[in-house]
Amino acid sequence: MTTGQLIVADHVVALLGVATWSAAGATAAARRPRVALGFLAVAVLATLARLITVAVLAGRGWWFVQEKLLLGLPLLAAAGSAAVLVAGPRLLAARRTPDAGIPAGAVILLLTAGYAALAGLVVTFLAGYPLSWSTALIASSLVGVAALLTARLVAAPAHGAADVAPGEPSRGGPGFSRRRFISLAGAAAAGTGTTGVGLLFTPAAAVVAGGGPGRSAHPGPARSVTDLRGAGTPAPGGTTRRYVLTARTAALRLPSGREIHAWTFNGRIAGPAITATEGDLIEVTLGNSDIDDGVTLHWHGYDVPCGEDGAPGVTQRVVSPGEEFVYRFRADQVGTYWYHTHQASHRGVRRGLYGTLVVTPRRVADPATRQLDLTLPVHTFDGTLVLADRDGRTDRTVPAGTTVRLRLINTDSVAHRFALAGTPLRVAAVDGRDLHQPGQVSDVGLRLPGGGRYDLVFVMPDTPVALVVDNDHHGGLRLRPDTGTADGDVAGDDTSGWPELDLLRYGTPAAVPFHAGSDADRHFTMVLDRGAAMVDGRPAYAQTVNGRGHPSIPDQLVAEGELVRFTVVNRSLETHPWHLHGHPVLVLARNGTPGSGSPLWLDTFDVRPGEVWEVGFRATNPGIWMNHCHNLPHAHQGMMLRLRYDGVTSPFHGSHTAHGVGTAGRRSHGH
Repeated sequence: MTTGQLIVADHVVALLGVATWSAAGATAAARRPRVALGFLAVAVLATLARLITVAVLAGRGWWFVQEKLLLGLPLLAAAGSAAVLVAGPRLLAARRTPDAGIPAGAVILLLTAGYAALAGLVVTFLAGYPLSWSTALIASSLVGVAALLTARLVAAPAHGAADVAPGEPSRGGPGFSRRRFISLAGAAAAGTGTTGVGLLFTPAAAVVAGGGPGRSAHPGPARSVTDLRGAGTPAPGGTTRRYVLTARTAALRLPSGREIHAWTFNGRIAGPAITATEGDLIEVTLGNSDIDDGVTLHWHGYDVPCGEDGAPGVTQRVVSPGEEFVYRFRADQVGTYWYHTHQASHRGVRRGLYGTLVVTPRRVADPATRQLDLTLPVHTFDGTLVLADRDGRTDRTVPAGTTVRLRLINTDSVAHRFALAGTPLRVAAVDGRDLHQPGQVSDVGLRLPGGGRYDLVFVMPDTPVALVVDNDHHGGLRLRPDTGTADGDVAGDDTSGWPELDLLRYGTPAAVPFHAGSDADRHFTMVLDRGAAMVDGRPAYAQTVNGRGHPSIPDQLVAEGELVRFTVVNRSLETHPWHLHGHPVLVLARNGTPGSGSPLWLDTFDVRPGEVWEVGFRATNPGIWMNHCHNLPHAHQGMMLRLRYDGVTSPFHGSHTAHGVGTAGRRSHGH
C-alpha cells in the first residue's frame, strides 16, 4: 500500500471513530443500551485500527503522524479509556436491568470521546504539520468546553445549585457543587483556548538557515537583484536574436471552429517560438497592450541571472498596460524550455500567456541525416486540449527513416499522460537536460508533470505513428510515412493500460558532481499540505508549506557555492509539481529509494500524495528565487516561498504578488 493510500485509510478509520463514539453517546442518551454497546464496541475497534494505521504511517515518516501521536491519539486515548471504564459497565448493567437507567456521566464520557476523535481529525485537516502549541491548546480547550457544555445539557438540576443525573447523589458538598465545578473547569478551558489563540499571532522567523550559518554580520557589499542581469553580447561565433512580445487580449478561432477569448503574446495561440543556437544572445522586449493584471516573463527551467527571472515584486516591477521591459541573456543551456507570465500566473498562463524556448547545440548535424524537430506545447483552454496551435487531431506526412524529435511541453498545472504508438522511442532529455544512454522502450505511458518537458526521439518507420494525449484517440498527432504500408491507424490501440515509465530507473548510471547526503551545507524540509493559514494577509483554507501560506513562509537562506538539500514531503491528497527557479536539482531519492538509472536533473518534479523526494543542488546562481508548486492555483493559494542568497537584496516591495496587479511597472529597457 502506498503512503497516499495509507493516508486515505487513516482518514476513513478516523472518521469511523468519530461517528461511532458519537453514536454511542447519542444512543446512550436515548436510553438504548443495547445499541449503545454495539456502537461502543465498533468505536473501540476503530480506535485500535487507528493505532495500526498511524503506526504504519509512522514508518513512512514523522511528518505524516506528528499531530496524531502528540495530540490526536493521546486525547482520544484518555477520553476513550474513561468512556470504556466508566460507561461500559453502566451500559451492561442497563442492558441487564432496563429500569436501572443510564447515568448522565456515561453519556458525557462517550460524547467526549467523540469530541476528542473529531478534534484529532479536524487538527489533521486544518493545521497538519508541524503541530504548534497554539493548535494543541485550542484543540484541547475546545474538547473540554464541549464536554462541559454537554454536562450542562445532559445533567438535570437538582437540590438547588447541584446538577446531577437522575438517580445520582449530589457530589462535592454544599461548598463545591457540580455547577461550580463546571464553571471553574469552563473558565480553565477558556483560558487555555485564549492562550492558544494568542500564540497564533506569534510571527514566524523571517528566514530559516537549514542548519547552516545565519545571515552574515559582514557579508560585504550588498548586491541588488537589479544588478544581477544577463550578458550584453553573444559568445564568440554567436549572434543576437531579438524578439518583441506584446501581451494583449484576443478572440481566437481554433481549427475545430471553436472561438476562445484568450490573453496572448502577439495575438496567437502560444506566443512566438523563441529559438537560438548555443552561445547566441536572446533579447526580448515585452510590452503590455491591455492586460490589466500586468505581465512579466519567466523563463521556466532556464537558469538566467536573477534580474531576468520575471518574478514580480522580487526581481522587477509588473509591466502594466502601456509599459515595456527588456530581457537579455545568453543562450548557454541547450534544450527544451518555455516562458510564461509570472504575474497572477494562475490566471494569465491558463488564459494563454505562454510560449516556447528551444536552444540547439552549435555543432552541426550530419546533413545526410533526415531530421524532423517538432516543438509541441500542450495547453488546455476551458476544457479543450490544444497541441501546439491545434485542437483535435493533427496529421503530418514524414518520410520513413527520418529521425524525429518531439519536444513535449506541459504548460498546464496538472500532469498529462502521453503514449507513442507504432514505434519504439527513447526519452532523450527531461526538462532540457540530456539523459545518459537512454534505451529504447515501447508500449509505455509517459507522465509529464505540469511545467515539465520530455524530448522523445525515434526513427520514423514505414507504418503510421500516433502520439496519444490522455488516452484520447481522436486527438493528438498522427505521423504517416510517405512510402510503404500506411494503412490502418495505430491510434486505435488502447494505451490506457500501458505501464508508466519510471524515469528514476531509466537510462544508465553515470558519475554525478555531488551526493548531497550528510555532506550538504544546508538541508531544508518542505512539508506540503492543506490547512488554515494566512495568504497575502487574508485567512484562507490554503495550500501550505510547513503549515504556513505565502508570504508568511520563511525564506530559505543559502550562500553562494553551498551544497543544498531539499526534502519535499506531500502530506496532502493532491499532487504538487515542485519548481525551484534558477537551479536544476538532482534527484537523490524518492520514498527513500535512490534512482538506479541515468542521473536525473529536473526543474519540475511531481510529488504525489504521500511521496517524499530528496533532491540537491549547488547554489551557484545568486539572487532571490521563487520556490513553489507549479500547479499555479496552488501557488496562488499559498504554496510559494523564496530561496534567498545571503547578501542579495531587492529594491521592490519584496513579496511576489499573487492576486492581480501589485506594484505598478515603470517603462524600462531592463539594462
